[in-house]
Amino acid sequence: MTLDDLRAFLAVCEAGSLSAVARDLSCTQSAVSQRVRRLERELGLPLLERQPRGVAPTPAGRLLRHAAHDGIGALDLAVRQLREIRDGAAGTVRITTGAISVRHFMSQAVVSFRARHPQVGLEFQTSNSGRGCLDALAADTADLAWITIGPPVRGVQQRPVISLPWVLAVRADDPLATRATIGPDDLADIRHIRLPENSTSRRSLDGHFAQHGTEPDASTSVADWDTAMLLAELGLGHAIVPALPNWRAAEHPGLRLVPIPTLPPLATGWAVRRWETLSPAALAFADAVATSLTPPPPATPAPSSDAAGAAPAPDPLVRASA
Repeated sequence: MTLDDLRAFLAVCEAGSLSAVARDLSCTQSAVSQRVRRLERELGLPLLERQPRGVAPTPAGRLLRHAAHDGIGALDLAVRQLREIRDGAAGTVRITTGAISVRHFMSQAVVSFRARHPQVGLEFQTSNSGRGCLDALAADTADLAWITIGPPVRGVQQRPVISLPWVLAVRADDPLATRATIGPDDLADIRHIRLPENSTSRRSLDGHFAQHGTEPDASTSVADWDTAMLLAELGLGHAIVPALPNWRAAEHPGLRLVPIPTLPPLATGWAVRRWETLSPAALAFADAVATSLTPPPPATPAPSSDAAGAAPAPDPLVRASA
């Protein structure tokens, strides 16, 4: 029984798929299967069972998974701390997240963290989805994952940091741009710019539409929230997006963000394998991000189009209270 065998077994338990783990480890599915079979031969018990979609641990496999998860996590922490002592430095914090997250959620924290911990390395890994971030945690290629908080995931601890109210991003000359808020009925007639497929934010919106029997016309889709807002500013449609921290409204005078108070806020935050096994540097960075983020300010209604006199230009970023 080797650590590599146990790591491969844990990764299969988390992913529920031999092929997915093989891709993450850049090896063949047969190589992953051989590691699991080696454990089964040594223990004399089956550890995995096939299901209609992938594999799952047997009762014996669940027992081994729990023990291995605790043991390997503690060992990983000890090894990282020993290396820090050996090198006389604070090590490296590995963060996996989406392409736009550093800009909107971490820019202030990176500056303050660097000032306090100049010897700590920061390694950012971009992922196309929350699932990819969780896979990086399972494969131990990342310490922290910034994700949209979703349903519980086996072997992962999620910690919400900030709740983001939803807004409708529209071109400044759009009839909806002068509205103080957007209601469910208004969403039925928009030209919807859809969010990334299989993303937590899109699933949240689709669930809301299904609940209210609303299905906006959608002819455009994007890979991230920033692109959705850009296309809305260009007049290609309407984007339902979270009100993002550090959004530079002054750089987008042609865009209006109108609150949608009927949509439950979207929670974002950290995901880790186990908080107690993180290095002090990783914990410090996670805390720095949480401290730097504050709830969005209350919404400022856009002036009515028939208001008497010349009204000042509204703030391009209109946010709802979390």
